[in-house]
Parts: sequence; C-alpha cells; structure tokens
Amino acid sequence: MADERAQYFRRLRRLRRSARRWSVLAGGLGGATAVLTPYAGIGLPDAIWAGAAGSAIAVAAWRWADLRALAATPAPPALDPAEAAARSRARLVAAVERLPVGPGVLAEVRRVRSRLALRGTTAAQAWARLDRAASTLDGMSGRLTGLAEPAVREAVEADRSLRDLAARVASVERALKLAPNEPLAEVHGTLAGQLESGVSAYERLVVAAAGYVAEDARPTTEHPAAARLTEATDLLHGVASALAELRTPHTPVARG
Repeated sequence: MADERAQYFRRLRRLRRSARRWSVLAGGLGGATAVLTPYAGIGLPDAIWAGAAGSAIAVAAWRWADLRALAATPAPPALDPAEAAARSRARLVAAVERLPVGPGVLAEVRRVRSRLALRGTTAAQAWARLDRAASTLDGMSGRLTGLAEPAVREAVEADRSLRDLAARVASVERALKLAPNEPLAEVHGTLAGQLESGVSAYERLVVAAAGYVAEDARPTTEHPAAARLTEATDLLHGVASALAELRTPHTPVARG
C-alpha cells in the first residue's frame, strides 16, 4: 500500500498546478475577449472567444474550490519509519517476484539470510546439512511422481519444521551465552538432539528418493537410446560396405 500522506501532498500539488494553469488560461481568454469583441455587436467568432473564456473561468473556479477543500482536510499522519521500511521492502519483493527469475532469487536470498542468522551456533551445521539435502531433493522432485508424491509432500513439511527448529535452537543458545541457566541448557540439549535426529531422517529420505529415481529409470534390458544407436551404426556399416562393393572394379571371368 502506498504512503497515504505522500499521496495527499501529491494530489495537493497537482490541484494547485491545475488551478494556476486554468487561471492563467482564463485570464488570457478573458483579456482577448475584451479586446477583440467589437462594440457594435458580437459575431460568431466573438461568441466563441467569449464562451471559451467563460468555460476557462468556471474550470479555474472549480479547481480553486477543490484545492481549498483538500487543503482544509488534515493531512494523514506520517508513517512510522519501521512501517515505511517494511512497506518499501514489500513493494521491492513484489517487483522482484514479477521477474522471470524472481522467485529463485528471493529463495536464495532467504536461504543466505537464514544461514547468516544461525552463524556461530551449533544449529548452523545442521542447517547447512538440511540445506544441501533439500537442494538435492529439489533437483529430483520432477522425477518423484506416482507413489513417491506423498513422500515429497512430507519432505516439504519436514523441511519447514526443521528450519523453524534450527532457529529455536539458535535463539536458546544465544540466551544461554547471555545468562547460563541449567533448565534452559537442558531444553537446548533436547532441541538440539531433535534437530540432529530430524536432519538425519531427512537425509535418509533423500537417499531413498535417489534410489527410487535410479530404480525407476533403470531399464530391465538395454536402454532404448543405446539400442537405436546400435541399429543406426549397423545400418551405416551396411551402407558403407555396399558402396565399397559398387566402386570396386570386377575382373571378368574368362570362358573356355
């Protein structure tokens, strides 16, 4: 949403400029009408000048009335700097998302930002392992169809949950560095153990998905592409042999 205060002042400036332009136009047309209209009567050209002058005066009066009405309205309050920055970021993100490569760029920026937020904590290594596994799974997602689709949906939910858990582990760890606390340390150990087991389970899922893709792509006999290439090779060999025989001169056999 655009800044309402900025919109208010832009509209105020536009109305002021419009009122001034119409006032100048009305004055010019009114002066020309007074000078050019003959005393002996008004002809058709004079009526046109007079009508144009009257219309310009009316429009100028309306513009000044609108300007006074808008100026009498209190301006919207100024946005909080944090809210203004948030709106600017939202507009920037929306503009990037409309680009062909926008979603991929934004996803990479979010990953980098999350990685930097976890830097210096024990969750950083688990997060990096999860990120590598998720990238590997994403590269195979187009081939994980049929019976594998429920596993892919489960992996997406698990990825989101584990990243949230990593952020929690990092937050608790930073709190412990500020003020060591025995119960909080126990909670941190529990959360860290859950994160480690969750990332390990995710990695096992990725390995299983790779096995599914490999078995799904492995033919029981020779690959069709290889078979077609073999047939084409044999055909070329046969054509080459036939051409060689046609070009080889044959010695006529003598008859007794």
